[in-house]
Amino acid sequence: MPTTMETDVNHEAVDKVKEMIKDIETAMLSTISEGGINSRPMQTQDIEFDGDLWFLTKKDTTKFREIMENPSVNIAYVGQSYVSIRGTAEIVDDLERKKELWKKGYEKFLDTTYEDPNIVLIKVRSETAEYWETGNKMKTVKAFFRKMAGKPPEDDEEINKTIHFNH
Repeated sequence: MPTTMETDVNHEAVDKVKEMIKDIETAMLSTISEGGINSRPMQTQDIEFDGDLWFLTKKDTTKFREIMENPSVNIAYVGQSYVSIRGTAEIVDDLERKKELWKKGYEKFLDTTYEDPNIVLIKVRSETAEYWETGNKMKTVKAFFRKMAGKPPEDDEEINKTIHFNH
């Protein structure tokens, strides 16, 4: 059972990542295959980040097969900052959840409807997230000059950090 401190850290981590990725619609989802790492752009589903990320896909895709063989994935977001999330993917075939997340534009793009049995959800349970806060120019410049002067960054000017999610 997580301690109060672990729970606080987890909420802080979730809130930090949520804030950094909230306006970024497209992420790069990386999966592992026999030949190496494969990445492709994916539309993040528009739900509040709670440590899990959701994507739509079809069963007849390479990414589906790769996730079934090895559920370790990475999701990268680029906006005002950079966020790289490592996690474990699972395939979810839930008609109500698909209906809830479905947007009319998907029908044209995927050439089908959410009722199609070939459509499934990818749920990624976040394990760690590394981020680089490059959107705050003053913070970046201050950290750069401290580093050039051989001084460690102050707590509030750290621009690169890794956080762990406690599930």
